[in-house]
Amino acid sequence: MDRRQHRRAGRTVAATVILLGLAAGACGCSGSGAAAEDVKGADDPLGALHRAARALRDAGSSKAATSMEMATGGTRVTIRGRGVYDYRRRLGRLTVMLPADPTGAAGHRPITELLTPGALYMKNRGAGVPADKWVRVETATLSDGNLVTGGATDPYVAAELLRGAREATFVGRTEVAGTAVRHYRGTADLGHAARYASAGNRAALAAAAKGFATARVPFDAYLDDQGRIRKLRQRFSFSNGHARATVAVASTLLLYGFGTAADIRLPAPADIYTGRIAGDEPGESG
Repeated sequence: MDRRQHRRAGRTVAATVILLGLAAGACGCSGSGAAAEDVKGADDPLGALHRAARALRDAGSSKAATSMEMATGGTRVTIRGRGVYDYRRRLGRLTVMLPADPTGAAGHRPITELLTPGALYMKNRGAGVPADKWVRVETATLSDGNLVTGGATDPYVAAELLRGAREATFVGRTEVAGTAVRHYRGTADLGHAARYASAGNRAALAAAAKGFATARVPFDAYLDDQGRIRKLRQRFSFSNGHARATVAVASTLLLYGFGTAADIRLPAPADIYTGRIAGDEPGESG
């Protein structure tokens, strides 16, 4: 009986995953220059966080690694992604790996995702979709604004969410993957972020503000000396309507390789699948 219960719990989490879509090490720093920068970071943490999206846009592009952890009913799953992002065009491409089945069976094929302002494109989305077709979802129609739906948070949307930071503290200097960074900890408000976001992301963040169990998003942000995000961990909470339980989601973003070429092209209209996807309820998007 315990084994059957575990399998049912695993299937519940797996269903949630499909519904959703789908080092820091201590660093000692010295010198008057570093000390002066630390004082600046400590004096205006909110300013540094509010400028993070602009710093990424100035950087042009980067590589990205994502990790999304979900916990519900005592079961935890992790979805990982890797790809590139063009911050000026606000286009990203990720290869997202869904977790293995709780019984130990191999996981799904990798999902290719294209991230754009207002829309998410997915290839290998699910059963019933031809292998050469893409599924397109309007992010403003998703109750989470696509902060967790695709199994990865859009890097630029994550940065714009920091525009909604209402309280933050400067924790100190440390390193992420060998790069000196400033560590900030605080809480952002989704509704506030939506008001200050770029036009393409405003509706999605507004939808998330209404759809999550709480509009408050705790975060830990690590910014380099150019103000660019190197690591960002954000924690979301939403209600799983099927199980009447709250699901905790931790989204971690690592950005590196700034200036990397990011040649991202959107699918042609003829390559987009418009039929029903197996497993989706009638009326659901994508």
